[in-house]
Amino acid sequence: MSVAESLAQPLSTLAFCWRLERRDGVTIGLTSHDRDLWIGGLRYRAAPGMTPSAIRAGIGLEPDGLEIEGALSADAIAADDLATGRWDGAALTLSLTQWEAPGEMWLELARGTIGGVERRGAAFAAELTGAAAVLDAPVAPVTTPDCRAELGDRDCRVDLARRRRIATVSAVEGERVTLAGPPLVAGVHAFGTVRWMSGAATGIAQAVIDNDAGGLWLSDGAAGAAGDLVLLTEGCDKRLATCAARFGNVANFRGEPWLRATTC
Repeated sequence: MSVAESLAQPLSTLAFCWRLERRDGVTIGLTSHDRDLWIGGLRYRAAPGMTPSAIRAGIGLEPDGLEIEGALSADAIAADDLATGRWDGAALTLSLTQWEAPGEMWLELARGTIGGVERRGAAFAAELTGAAAVLDAPVAPVTTPDCRAELGDRDCRVDLARRRRIATVSAVEGERVTLAGPPLVAGVHAFGTVRWMSGAATGIAQAVIDNDAGGLWLSDGAAGAAGDLVLLTEGCDKRLATCAARFGNVANFRGEPWLRATTC
C-alpha cells in the first residue's frame, strides 16, 4: 500500500518513529506507539510521551524548525547523557509508519541534527536543525583582533599529534582533575579539551580552563572519576603573540590584530 493510500484510510494506525544516532555511533529508535516496533533491524522502543511539534514542508530556503519533546528514560535517553552533551549534534530522522505493519509504509517527515537540548523537569525538549541551517552562516568572516581558527583545523594547520597525550586521573575534586605521570607544562592546556577514554564518562569531551604541572581545572564538574584514562589536547588563547611564540604559525593566523576601529 502506498503512502497516499495509507493516509487516505478511514481508520489509520499511524505511529511516529525517531532514529537517533550519536556522534560516538550509539543508535537508538523510539516510537510514539505503546509497544516496541522492529523496523529495518532496529528496535524502536515504545515512548508514547515523545511528540513532535508542527512539521511544515516547503520549497523555500527558510529553515523549518522542529522541536521534539519526551520523558527521560534511564535505558534510552538518560538525564546524565543530556547534561554532559552526549546527544548534542546527534543525527535524527523522524518518520511515519503504521504500527500494524511496521516499515511497509514509511514516510520520512524530517531529517537533521539535534541542536540545543533543554531540561524541563522530568522531561526534555530538543531542537532539530535541518540542512538549510548552513545558509545562516556568514558569507565572509567578521574581522577580529583574535584568531578565528580553531587550533588544529584546516585554517590553523597546527599538527595536534604532538600536542596530545594520554594520562591517568589520580584524583577528582569538583572542577579540579589531578593527573598521574609526567608533569604538564603550566598553561598549555588552557582553552583545550579533555576527552574521557575509560569509565562511565567514556567519549565525553570537556573544556579546560587552565592547568598547572599536576592537573587541570575544567569548565564544569569532572564527568569521570579517579583511575580513568583521559586524552589531553592543548589549547590556544588565539592571540598573535601565542601563535608566534608557541606554535610558530603566524603565516596561518586568522585575525587582524593591528586593525583599529575608527569613528566619523
